[in-house]
Amino acid sequence: MPQRTKHQNVSFPSAQDTAYGYLCLPPEKKGPGLIVIQEWWGLTDHIANMTDRFAAEGFVSLAPDLYGGPTTHDSAEANEMMQNLPVEVGVKRLRGAVDFLLSQDSVTSKTIGIVGFCMGGGFALLLSNEAGDQVGATVVFYGLFTSPTAPPLHGIKSPILGHFGDQDSYASPEKAKEIQQQIMDQSGIRMDLQIYPGAGHAFMNDENLLGTYDPTLAKIAWDKTIDFLKQNVK
Repeated sequence: MPQRTKHQNVSFPSAQDTAYGYLCLPPEKKGPGLIVIQEWWGLTDHIANMTDRFAAEGFVSLAPDLYGGPTTHDSAEANEMMQNLPVEVGVKRLRGAVDFLLSQDSVTSKTIGIVGFCMGGGFALLLSNEAGDQVGATVVFYGLFTSPTAPPLHGIKSPILGHFGDQDSYASPEKAKEIQQQIMDQSGIRMDLQIYPGAGHAFMNDENLLGTYDPTLAKIAWDKTIDFLKQNVK
């Protein structure tokens, strides 16, 4: 059975509903805004830890809870929860998170950054497309789209950094290159596509639920991500 997250600490309006998330401030209590988008497991300890790490780097970091509470470490349960989340509902919740974050006095940037992992990587692209000029940088970790057909991405305005493993059967390098071309064709933005030799899916996740965590590659991807965000989120 799915568990309940213990990391909800803020709520915000989202379309006609109320959404929840985990907000972490940097040591200085202010800084540029960042949205951290969960994997299919939910708002887990891992996602909260990643949010803390981004905050430690100076970002006012918000991880929206797309499921509204449930988390799991079981792949079948995670897949069911992902399938039960309509894409448009997820995007609306994330869109509300952008407006909420930019309204905070602690956020010093005019734009926000977006980082998404796995399922969240697909949502990162969809949110970047939806939020347009409000986004300063988009980072995708081994994530594509959560619907069978790729939506048009004419609205993307920000630079994009993509991290993918060459041993990833879900978000394969071939699929990543297809998305890279689609984004280029439709928005004129060329995704900086980083493909890591020997890396499988979720190589960044130190909970290692798939047995693919690679601390060396995770460190490389982390450093590139922090540099990218600090250069572009203003």
